Amino acid sequence: MFTGIIEDLGVINNIVKDDGNLHISVTSSITQELKIDQSVAHNGVCLTVVSIDNNSYTVTAIQETLDKTNLGILKKNDVVNIERAMKLGDRLDGHIVQGHVDQTAKCTTITEKEGSWVFTFEYDKGLNNITIEKGSITINGVSLTVVDSKLHSFSVAIIPYTYEHTTFKNLEVGDSVNLEFDVIGKYVKRLNDLRN
Repeated sequence: MFTGIIEDLGVINNIVKDDGNLHISVTSSITQELKIDQSVAHNGVCLTVVSIDNNSYTVTAIQETLDKTNLGILKKNDVVNIERAMKLGDRLDGHIVQGHVDQTAKCTTITEKEGSWVFTFEYDKGLNNITIEKGSITINGVSLTVVDSKLHSFSVAIIPYTYEHTTFKNLEVGDSVNLEFDVIGKYVKRLNDLRN
């Protein structure tokens, strides 16, 4: 389980294709604190550390993960948001994040607003996911609040700290992002669907 509060920005230093899997090596300032078999979220995707070498570690993404996320388009030198799993008893500063991406979305607009930024995203309606005004959403692993919820699109407002300390500063219109919808909202929607 994660919180959506990014700990570090990692840099992809190698990607190796192995049948349907990708072995992704990442350089990060927290590498020395990691252990083999530990869960780490990369752009919101929970992956297991399989090897560590000095300041670099490797995780493996299987085909199922690649099909539902934007990890398959990563390239060497790309930057990713990194968060380790939360410790029991820690503060939950973001919201409950599972590290299980529901689908990807496309950034459609970026608007600067006197020291902050508003990012708008569109996502495929085929998977029946929803957002609500003031509800939680995870974008590339970052816990955020929805400020403008529409049918299959929404916006979020980004403060300067989040902009500078996550990959939002590198995001451009047309880029693909990973979305994890609020877990409580997903259960409520599922129960409602079963009743109808």
